[in-house]
Amino acid sequence: MTQKDTTQNHTATRPVALVSGANRGIGFQVASDLAVRGITVLVGSRNRERGREAAAEIGKDAVAIQLDVSDAESVAAAASRIQSEFGRLDILVNNAGVSFLGDQNTPLEVRASSGLLTVAPLDIVRQMYEINVFGVIALTQALLPLLRSTDGSRIVTVGSGGGSLNANADTTNPHRRMFGLYSASKSALHAVTLAFATALEPDGIPVNIVDPGMTATALNDFQGTKSVEQGAAHIVEVAMRGTNGSTGTFTSDEGDVPW
Repeated sequence: MTQKDTTQNHTATRPVALVSGANRGIGFQVASDLAVRGITVLVGSRNRERGREAAAEIGKDAVAIQLDVSDAESVAAAASRIQSEFGRLDILVNNAGVSFLGDQNTPLEVRASSGLLTVAPLDIVRQMYEINVFGVIALTQALLPLLRSTDGSRIVTVGSGGGSLNANADTTNPHRRMFGLYSASKSALHAVTLAFATALEPDGIPVNIVDPGMTATALNDFQGTKSVEQGAAHIVEVAMRGTNGSTGTFTSDEGDVPW
C-alpha cells in the first residue's frame, strides 16, 4: 500500500523542506536525513508513484509532491500546493539533475565521450540545460515568495566538483578529458547559484553550493566511490545551518571547492 501524495494536519510551526529529485539516490538520502531531524520533507519526484513510494519509505514526516523542474506547469503546481498546504518553506534543496540523456544501459565511458561538446547533439545540450540549469532557476523563482516569507529560510544547490572551471583548467587534472556537456551544465549551475546568493543576500537568505563527491548513484552508473549516506551528509549539514552560516560558498566535506 503506497502513501498518497497528500498531507493532513502538518502544523505551520514545523519546518518544511523541499528536495527536488528525491525519489532515489542522494536526493532520497537527503530527504531521509532531514526527516529524522524533525523537518517535514516534501519528496519532489517527476514520477508521482515513485515519489509516493519514496515518501512511504521515509515515513510519516515525508510527503510526495509531483515535480518536474523542466515543466513550467509542474513547477507552478508544486509551488501553489506548498503555499496552500504548508504556508511556509524553510529549506529548498535543488538536487534534481541528469548526467546523461539516452539509453541508460550505455557504459559510463561511452556516456562521457558522447557528452563532449565537439559531438553532443544540440537538442541534447538544450535538454540537459533545461533540467540542470533552467529548471533550478524556474523552481527557485517560483518558491521565492514562500522563502522570503519564512524566517530563517535557505537554499542549497547540489553542484559538482567536475564542473569546477579552476580545477579543469589545470592541465594535470585527468578529469579535464571528460569535461563536456554535464560538467559544463554544472559550471553554469554554479554561476546561477552564486547569482541567486548575491541577489538574496539583502533578504538574509543563504544560498550555497555543495559538491557531494563521486557518489555511487544512477548518475554515474553506480561507479562512484562514496555511498549515498556519505554524499548526502554535507548537503544536510549546510541545509541545517540556518541563517548563521555563510552565503555564496562552494564546498564539499573536504572544505572549499575551487570555482
